[in-house]
Amino acid sequence: MAAVALGVAALVHLMRYLLLVINRNTLLNWLVADAAALISVLASLAAVAAVMTCAATLTRWLIARRAAAFEHRGRPESRSRRALWVGTLLPPSGAMLLAITFAVVLATSGHPTSWALMAGCVVVCGLPLLAAVWALVYVIELARTEDHYARLRPVIWGWWLLWLLSTITSVFATVTSGAQDSQGIANNTVAMIVAYLLALASVLVTARVFEGFEAKPVERPAHRWLPVEPDSDVSADREDRVDSPGSPAAVELTGAEPAA
Repeated sequence: MAAVALGVAALVHLMRYLLLVINRNTLLNWLVADAAALISVLASLAAVAAVMTCAATLTRWLIARRAAAFEHRGRPESRSRRALWVGTLLPPSGAMLLAITFAVVLATSGHPTSWALMAGCVVVCGLPLLAAVWALVYVIELARTEDHYARLRPVIWGWWLLWLLSTITSVFATVTSGAQDSQGIANNTVAMIVAYLLALASVLVTARVFEGFEAKPVERPAHRWLPVEPDSDVSADREDRVDSPGSPAAVELTGAEPAA
């Protein structure tokens, strides 16, 4: 559902950008303009709600999976539930909260926007992301506890880097949403489209990480030993050599393997 919401939001903003291009030469009807703005806002709110729900659900899954993995290994959980919640959700939430605050202040203050001001806002909003490494640490600890970090390492690192890039792009798009001129609005619309597409890719890669863990239950070992029937030809040849006239008498009990 999060992937669908993000895809719809990207499509809505793409349609809004096309309307902005048309509006450069043709005056749009006010109903069409207001409807496009309202739909884009609703699509953005739906995408934000879907992503927040997805993040909370995955955090609950991570906590439960880690508890089961450590219990199966006979070791206590090394992180508290509060630390897992804070380390996973607080950095991106703090970055987006700062970005929304800056966007509202810039939109209501009437201060002319500049690239230097936007860059400063993005840097300040991105400071909470320095703590985003804890989410990566928690997932790597889980993979090593279950003994398949080597198999999931490319997916885990790709997920984290893509998620970090998506969050930074979303912060930039949010900060620049207070533009008032036509070119600034068009630039922000393009930034929104890129942010939603990166978020969509992040959700899809997150699904791959989830499926990589769920492909093997915690209780099942990584290696399975299967019983194999003995080779009938080898067994028959061994019996022939043991029972041949020229061979010495067997010293083993009946049905036992011949001695070396």
